[in-house]
Amino acid sequence: MKKVGKSMFFVILALIIALTALSFFGLYASYGDVTTTYIKGAGDIRWGIDIRGGVDVTFSPPEGYDATDDEMAAAESIIKVRLVSQNITDSEVYTDYNKDRIIVRFPWKAEETNFNPESAVKELGETALLTFRENQDGPTILEGKQVESATAVVNAENGEYAVSLKLTKDGAEAFSEATGRLIGQQISIWMDETMISAPTVNSQIPNGEAQITGRFTAEEAKSLADKINGGALPFKLQTENFSSLSPTLGIGARDAMVTAGMIAFVLVAIFIIVLYRVPGIVACIALLGQIAGSIACVSGFFPNIPSFTLTLPGIAGIILSIGMGVDANVITSERIKEELQVGKTLDGAIDSGFHRTFSAIFDGNITMVLVAAVLMGAFGPPGSVFARMFTAIFRWFGPSATGAIYSFGFTLIVGVIFNFLMGVTASRLMLKSISKFKPFKKAWLYGGAKND
Repeated sequence: MKKVGKSMFFVILALIIALTALSFFGLYASYGDVTTTYIKGAGDIRWGIDIRGGVDVTFSPPEGYDATDDEMAAAESIIKVRLVSQNITDSEVYTDYNKDRIIVRFPWKAEETNFNPESAVKELGETALLTFRENQDGPTILEGKQVESATAVVNAENGEYAVSLKLTKDGAEAFSEATGRLIGQQISIWMDETMISAPTVNSQIPNGEAQITGRFTAEEAKSLADKINGGALPFKLQTENFSSLSPTLGIGARDAMVTAGMIAFVLVAIFIIVLYRVPGIVACIALLGQIAGSIACVSGFFPNIPSFTLTLPGIAGIILSIGMGVDANVITSERIKEELQVGKTLDGAIDSGFHRTFSAIFDGNITMVLVAAVLMGAFGPPGSVFARMFTAIFRWFGPSATGAIYSFGFTLIVGVIFNFLMGVTASRLMLKSISKFKPFKKAWLYGGAKND
């Protein structure tokens, strides 16, 4: 290892203190009633439904019905529209096309005590009512059953995205009559009582094949096509799994777990400082940096890592990774003590201690990374990196997208990464640095004999 200067200890200590302060308290500026967030802190963490309370439900087609990918995408669009129509905007909707399941999570409505989650779930799964109406509130022209298909296409004339409609025979007749009367006016498209589009009629359409134009992006055209197809779904979604949790129980469990974690950290810190002295102090500093790094990855502290929903198992993942960090530092401190007891110099004992324990720490952490990757793949969004990586295996198992377990995998994997950075790299640099100061050159401060 290259020579480590005396200043290295203070540089790393300052960086860890700064990371800890910013990750917990953030950085904000207030100008009158306007507050600007420069760095997100622990107060910006998005708490999971198991903490703030909410609903977790899995929908599926009727038993025995093999839905196509287009039908599942259309069903997902229906659910999203209905969530917004109920003013539920902070929701998560995942579609597992391999197992024909749609997983929906949404929190309790803020400041609304009479919110009925069972009624909300029932409404989400009802068959959609799609209608085409004259202008924006006129008589109904078409219903969803009269739409054979809707497809996102590229207009051959101008290269712009559009939605192509194909109607049934009776739908084509009704549409021909309406478009003949409404040239220059609008025909609005409604999902239940939510208007999703209002194109203007340019000419009469007699053959039941039309295009909806409007300078769409590819995603917007696909979304509108899915919503229109949703109004013609031949099945009603069934509730496969359903659970709800009140906010009071969730927040109480969160506070209890955080308090237990803080108490455990203090007791562990006292133990390793008493037992290992200087290496114990360095280990506590490194563990503080590991905790701060994990919180930062959850809160949205890092610009390239978006904020992450933290659940109770997610908090458990942070605590477990801290335990792994303690284990890494204990193994290294014990090895340094053994090297001193066989007569090695302080510098030699520190180098040898870290070198001889690295493979064991590395193996243990890599094992945890693999476990976390499998959990995130099995229980995360079907389109995530880890889900695609293991799709050939996971398709044979039960429902996926369990956010609580996904959160556990995420906090565990970031905790392991920061364990490498803090518990291995930062600890070694700090120990090498502080051991160069005369008051800290005594071997007994590192577990050696008192007279060394």
